[in-house]
Amino acid sequence: MTALQRDSIDWAEIRRKIDAARHMTELGWQPTAQEQERILRARAQALACPMAEPSSAEGSIQAVVFLLAGETYAIELRYVREVYPLTDFTPVPCTPAFVLGIVNVRGQILSVIDLRYLFELPRIGLTELNKIIILCSRDMELGILADAVLGVQDISRDRIQPDLPTLTGIRHAYLEGVTPDRWVVLDGGRLLSDKALIVNEQVAG
Repeated sequence: MTALQRDSIDWAEIRRKIDAARHMTELGWQPTAQEQERILRARAQALACPMAEPSSAEGSIQAVVFLLAGETYAIELRYVREVYPLTDFTPVPCTPAFVLGIVNVRGQILSVIDLRYLFELPRIGLTELNKIIILCSRDMELGILADAVLGVQDISRDRIQPDLPTLTGIRHAYLEGVTPDRWVVLDGGRLLSDKALIVNEQVAG
C-alpha cells in the first residue's frame, strides 16, 4: 500500500500509540508449550517436504510458505519484495479491523493487513515468530501478517487444485488453489489489486 500522506494523520497521536502498542505486545498472549510445539512441528513438516522437480520453467512456481492460524499458506515469490520482522507497528485510528497498523520499513510507511480478520480465522496474540510479508506490484505495496514464515518452496502448477468446497467467502476470492498437502495458495495479484484493501488516507481528526 502506498505511504500515508503525512498531513492526513495526527502523528503526535500515532507516537503516543506506539508506546501503548509496544506495552500491550509485551504483556500480551504468549504461546503455551503445546502451542509452541504445534507451530514448530508445522514448520518442520513444511521444510521437510521435498521440492518438486519442475518439468519446465513454467511448470512450477516458487512460493513463500507461511503459517496463519495453524494453517499453511503460500504466495508466489514474484509478488514478495521481502520478509520483515514484526518488531514494532503503529495502530491507526478509523481504519477497518483487518488493518493491523502501519510500519516504518527503512523510512517507507506501509500498512499491514491481518488476513485472519478477512478470512475469519482464529486470532491469537503476537510473538517473536510473527513476520510481515511485504507484497509489491507496479502500483501497490502492502504488508500481510504471518504467524511464522516457513521458507521458500517450489510448487508444481499441476499439483495446485483450483478449488476446495470448504474454502468459501472472501478467502475464496483470493484463492489461486490448494495443494495435495492442503497448502492454501493465495493469488498475490488479487490481493494487490483489490481496492477494498486500500485504506482511505483521510483519517478523521
